[in-house]
Amino acid sequence: MASQKAPLAAQMIDVNKWYNEYHALRSINLEVTRGERIVVCGPSGSGKSTMIRCINQLEQHNSGTIAVNGVTLTGDIKQLNAIRQDVGMVFQHFNLFPHLTVLENCVIAPMTVRKTPRKEAEEMAMSYLSRIHIAEQARKFPSQLSGGQQQRVAIARSLCMQPTLMLFDEPTSALDPEMVHEVLETMVSLARDGMTMVVVTHEMGFARKVADRVIFMDRGEICESAPPEEFFKAPKNERARVFLSQLIH
Repeated sequence: MASQKAPLAAQMIDVNKWYNEYHALRSINLEVTRGERIVVCGPSGSGKSTMIRCINQLEQHNSGTIAVNGVTLTGDIKQLNAIRQDVGMVFQHFNLFPHLTVLENCVIAPMTVRKTPRKEAEEMAMSYLSRIHIAEQARKFPSQLSGGQQQRVAIARSLCMQPTLMLFDEPTSALDPEMVHEVLETMVSLARDGMTMVVVTHEMGFARKVADRVIFMDRGEICESAPPEEFFKAPKNERARVFLSQLIH
């Protein structure tokens, strides 16, 4: 008897995206299975960030089909709001509200969007802040934290919406080198807990450690998709080979 295929967290079928005359995404086909950890890499301008931003419609695609948790995105506002509750997004820059404390940053969305009572929202937020080892900073403002701490708060804030899928858009690129490790360790912990993740990053050590699959993009196309041991040992695509050789040297 054939094993039942795991449900899809997200699916892109023949997705294209243009910025005026610039063809940013070219016939993208991607399936993200529940519980899967995917790392997306490639040179700057290859379409990596545009691709994941299309998944939760921060960028609207021009053609093709995108579905999240089995629901095809049509551009309907109510539908988009519902989908975005299930898809967490962590950006390069932390996008925390500077006038709110860490705790207030974490509880505002569950209270406003999900109508979670304040006590319950605060308990959940403290649980996530404890999990990423930053609970002692709950009463501070973002300006009082290091960049690495702010990014961990941004991750906790997304987790407070209890998403089924987490998207990371180069979450360590704006950090000083000594702060990168603490953010990556937080992400490794999430991966070990089974969170479905699509991560745009140049941190290849993270890809080797966590990814079920590495996707290489260039010029708006997915050029290669393979398990990390295959991708790093013997990439089939010439552009991927050049990219990896530049990282090594």
